[in-house]
Amino acid sequence: MVDLANLRDPVVIAAFEGWNDAAEAATGAVDHLIDEWEAELVTAIDPEDYYDFQVNRPQVGLDDDGGRQLSWPTTRVYLARPADTGRDVLLIRGIEPNMRWRAFSKELLKIVDDSNAQVVVVLGALLADAPHTRPIPVSATSSDDELTASWSLEPSTYEGPTGITGVFADLCTTLGVPSVSIWSAIPHYIAGTPCPKASLALLGKVEELLDLAIPEGELPELARAWQRGADELSEEDPEVAEYVHSLEEQRDTADLPEATGEAIAAEFERYLKRRNKNHPSD
Repeated sequence: MVDLANLRDPVVIAAFEGWNDAAEAATGAVDHLIDEWEAELVTAIDPEDYYDFQVNRPQVGLDDDGGRQLSWPTTRVYLARPADTGRDVLLIRGIEPNMRWRAFSKELLKIVDDSNAQVVVVLGALLADAPHTRPIPVSATSSDDELTASWSLEPSTYEGPTGITGVFADLCTTLGVPSVSIWSAIPHYIAGTPCPKASLALLGKVEELLDLAIPEGELPELARAWQRGADELSEEDPEVAEYVHSLEEQRDTADLPEATGEAIAAEFERYLKRRNKNHPSD
């Protein structure tokens, strides 16, 4: 069992399949971190009390030796120790539960509390009127006044139905652990397949807020492949092409005030940090 009491300046990054995870962008981002950082499985939530197995069915497959293996749907917690970062990261990769959300969240909060995590970052993705030809919109909000001020976040003002991400973030606040929610907006007309472009955008925001170098691996190439597929879709259908063009005009008009020198400088600084890490001798 991993000793969570002696982690280095720990943070938590969480994502859940389901209502909060359009085009698998949020869970795709956490899956990428698990793979790139070779994260170690810490624990898995017992799914018996939280999942309807007629909705989230167990999967039968073959193990490395060819034997049959049953895998139950659940939420897992991993520990990553990224080299040269000075901090450890707990990665929660789960499925939105079908029942007993408060008890489910309290189980996760016990792990957060045991780790003495400094902040919890919850990732989500939603469908929106966004053109695939432009950068994926990403927003970061928090209900914690101190975190909102120090990270220049937007205060959380959303009102309406919420998913497990909202419940988990709210209970983190109750525990006294500041949390931030980062959401990407997926073009709704092409949301039927995973969107690595949105996963990459989410991780870019995580990197910016946590000042944590994140290896991109194959994500940029996967994002470009997704982009090519979306381009082909819009080119084949004149109505879709016209709709995309109207979204582009709306987006470009709305984004003009944001193209400030400060924003450009911040993006360039982030690029240089990654470049110096990957090419230290240049």
